Amino acid sequence: MLSRLSCALTALLVVTAPVHAGHLVDLTVVDPVGNAFSQTRFRGETYVAGAPGAPYTLRVANRSGERVLVVLSVDGVNVINGQTASPSQQGYVLAPWQQVDIRGWRKSLEETAEFYFTELPDSYAARTGRPFDVGVIGAAVFREVPPPPVPASPPVAYENRGYSERRDAAKSDGARRGRNQAPMAQESQSSADVAAAGSPLGTGHGERRYDPASTTQFLRANNRPDEIVRVFYDRHENLVARGIWPAPAPSYSHREPRAFPDSFTPDPW
Repeated sequence: MLSRLSCALTALLVVTAPVHAGHLVDLTVVDPVGNAFSQTRFRGETYVAGAPGAPYTLRVANRSGERVLVVLSVDGVNVINGQTASPSQQGYVLAPWQQVDIRGWRKSLEETAEFYFTELPDSYAARTGRPFDVGVIGAAVFREVPPPPVPASPPVAYENRGYSERRDAAKSDGARRGRNQAPMAQESQSSADVAAAGSPLGTGHGERRYDPASTTQFLRANNRPDEIVRVFYDRHENLVARGIWPAPAPSYSHREPRAFPDSFTPDPW
């Protein structure tokens, strides 16, 4: 049981169509103002088109009515502790129906280092000697062990009480229930030049920004993830070259073509 007990983080509350809609969690790659990056589906996978120098945020939404733990990786690296990613590591805890923005690599409970698309050699994974899984974002989702049932109170005879006594008892019981149902996680409101085609994109370690989080306890219901969500990314021209992104339609002029556009024979190139 101890192997399933995680000291996890709660993050910022933040609404955007998901890039990848899972059963438990939706994952969307958005820009700093909340607009989703262009994306397409290919052979059951989701692909996002990025550009070098563009910052991005991971928007994660809990679709369930229970708390979930989301272990996030970028380029095969855990976004909280910087270790080579494994589902057994630390993650973010989302309250029922909560949506949060993960803006960067977690540096402390107060700061993150901004995510941004960059050339592979400049990526955080490559700069720490792990360039082999650049180009993918992953979310391993875990359900929580249900809390133990609250024992029922013994029946109370009301026939000997007056109206005021019953009213006071009801108020006290309602206040106690409110305290028991209060959520543990505190929610707060969230908020380039293109290089040569063929060079893959990675994610850089950008400027530090104020991005508070807090810790909480989470007991996983299973050792294996209940769901894994993946989003692949690369520059647009690479996705087109690989046949993943539809090639742009050719542009035709609306004027009538000329049979004899030139009057004289031009010099050869």
